[in-house]
Amino acid sequence: MNRYVKLSEKPAKVQRLKTPAHGLLRLSAALLLLFAIAAPAQADAPVWQASKDESVVYLGGTIHLLRSRDYPLPAAFETAYQASDRLFFEIDQSQMMDMAVQARMMQQLTYQDERTLQSVLDESTYAALTAHAESAGLPMAMMQKFKPGMLLSTLSMIEFQRRGFTPQGVDAFFNTRAMGDGKPRGELETIDQQIALLAGMGEGFESEFVAYTLSDLENVGEAIEELVAAWRTGDRETLATTFINPMLEEAPALYDTMLVARNNNWMPQIEAMFAEPGTEFVLVGAAHLVGEHGLLAMLSERGYEISRVDAD
Repeated sequence: MNRYVKLSEKPAKVQRLKTPAHGLLRLSAALLLLFAIAAPAQADAPVWQASKDESVVYLGGTIHLLRSRDYPLPAAFETAYQASDRLFFEIDQSQMMDMAVQARMMQQLTYQDERTLQSVLDESTYAALTAHAESAGLPMAMMQKFKPGMLLSTLSMIEFQRRGFTPQGVDAFFNTRAMGDGKPRGELETIDQQIALLAGMGEGFESEFVAYTLSDLENVGEAIEELVAAWRTGDRETLATTFINPMLEEAPALYDTMLVARNNNWMPQIEAMFAEPGTEFVLVGAAHLVGEHGLLAMLSERGYEISRVDAD
């Protein structure tokens, strides 16, 4: 099996929220960006190894946005990197700046028919979105054809940038390292799958999706601190309690689409790594590793031994 061949199956369409979600920011932009904020280095870290017989695969929970003062990363990342022969990311990091990819993003993340944001949102939600966007320097007259996922991710990125974050997160850092060191790199899904995921966010319940996300953007600071403190130390229980469980209870359709379905698609590729020579280091958003349907639990259920990578 050639594990460098990208998947072709697209994620299922997002369905209606089960109940109002006070944490919807964590279901939208944060799942795609998975941010970080400076925190003291700890003895533990979000890096594990799965082993069976003599084969080992390392798994690192990543944050897609970082600030310069977030470095150095926990030492366990370096331990796993040095011990690995190949790295795998969610997507091909090198494609992010490809002009053809950006053109596809704009085509899929904007309405290509008569719809506009004003036509798909109720009056009060549209007014709130207009106020927020224009306060961020984005005139709604120029944003009308953006799908909700596109505009809300843009607004989230602006908010994170205001707090000092840049796209040079864990994934970008190790992609650059691997390129320089000549280590082979692979991906678990195509960039078009992630574009489709973003394009479908909020479809059919646009007003609720926008309203809840705007509400969370007003209180993003506290959420960041709570989640990143748990991420930095690899605290699986806290990550599940504060991030995974509310998502599962409040927005099960998004949970299934953004986490469960993707983890299920990735598992055959990860299991195939154990049968090949050498050692792989799989770097995915931290939310994919924890919880009942996380990759660590799935591997454990299949008989793999899970242990934390020593950060010394």
